[in-house]
Amino acid sequence: MTDNHYYNVIIVGGGISGTALLYTLSKYTDIKSIGLFEKYDDIATLNSNAKGNSQTLHCGDIETNYTLEKAIKTNKTATMVENYGKLYGYENKYMFKIPKMALGVGDKEVAFIKERFEQFKEAFPYMEYWDKAKLAEVEPALLKGRDENEDIAAMGTDKRWSAINFGEIAKSFVRNAKIENPDIEVHLSKEVENIRKIGDKFEVTVEGKHYFADYVVVDAGAHSLLFAHKMGHGEDFSCLPVGGSFYYSKVDSLKSKVYTIQNPKLPFAAIHGDPDIVHGNTIRFGPTAIVLPKLERYHHAHFLDFLETMAPSSEVIEVFYDLLHDDDIRAYAIKNFLYEVPGIRTKLFAKEVQKIVPFMTENDIEFAEGIGGLRPQVIDKKTKKLFLGEAKIETGEGIVFNMTPSPGATSCLGNAYKDAELICAFLGAKFDTKKFNQELTGEK
Repeated sequence: MTDNHYYNVIIVGGGISGTALLYTLSKYTDIKSIGLFEKYDDIATLNSNAKGNSQTLHCGDIETNYTLEKAIKTNKTATMVENYGKLYGYENKYMFKIPKMALGVGDKEVAFIKERFEQFKEAFPYMEYWDKAKLAEVEPALLKGRDENEDIAAMGTDKRWSAINFGEIAKSFVRNAKIENPDIEVHLSKEVENIRKIGDKFEVTVEGKHYFADYVVVDAGAHSLLFAHKMGHGEDFSCLPVGGSFYYSKVDSLKSKVYTIQNPKLPFAAIHGDPDIVHGNTIRFGPTAIVLPKLERYHHAHFLDFLETMAPSSEVIEVFYDLLHDDDIRAYAIKNFLYEVPGIRTKLFAKEVQKIVPFMTENDIEFAEGIGGLRPQVIDKKTKKLFLGEAKIETGEGIVFNMTPSPGATSCLGNAYKDAELICAFLGAKFDTKKFNQELTGEK
């Protein structure tokens, strides 16, 4: 074991989660020997890239599938990202204040928005209730072409840093980590092939070379569960990779992030419209949701890896049966499959867009080729349910595997905090939680 192949901590994956941990360890702990391995030639090329997500800082205020408890928890991690951006002057560079809202259409949904606003206003005092008249001022595109007898309302705000370029934030984590700790090593175009425990160390094999660490954190999206299964961990979890696509608006429409109300039966995001902050503020509508037999959206499919992470079993089959046995979920799955079929997809998806912007037709939108990502929805075999939220496999043996479905990138610093605590406790290192909280959570 040579010195240049040994680290206290190895991080596998150079997306927003892996780089957030690299930054947290570099700035707030006394751990000096840290190595990060990323298999592609740059940081944040997959789901953390601006093309692979909705560029939204999920605060829990407009995500109507969140309970109040989850919304409060999510808001805390979102605040960490906001404060990080302010700490380094990234306002209007990597994060932007774009008005955002949860929109209710029709009497039933308007009543839902009113009730939810009352429930959430104490925890989110900056949120406002916008009736139809106010929406005509805030976002007139919502009213243009709409039946005048159809009521709409929203809970929204223009006071939060709502749009984030997570890919650039990930790259900034690496730059700032190197300033705090020049000894860290970031290896690009280096794919981790295998991880195994040898005595009290971990051997990480990268293109035939062996690196060793006291502690390993795998932040590799759907591949995290693949590595876990290969090491005999997380066998109660199965991965359901769900791909999302988007459509671009060809015409000027929204100036705000407009989220629609989530069907509580559906585990996937409801359709929303967002100004694309890296595509000339073109409006993006989506995402769709379709199960794909691969672990990365736009790269070569390793079907055997997909099978390994799905780990088919009677429990997994039962979850699929329960999902597809429900009329709403079955109809949703069929619709989203059709939204991916050339020739018919644009006409069908236009109906989804019209709920938000009524005047838009199929001629006003186009399928956004190469835009979208893939999220590892985790199935808990014990409960026979989809696990909504971050999934962490903490072995207690010096290795952690992280998978981050919704709220995904928003939770990067929150997850990094948890992992830094685990790592420091395991290694006997110091974690300056007071400084972390002062700078990133605002707590003293």
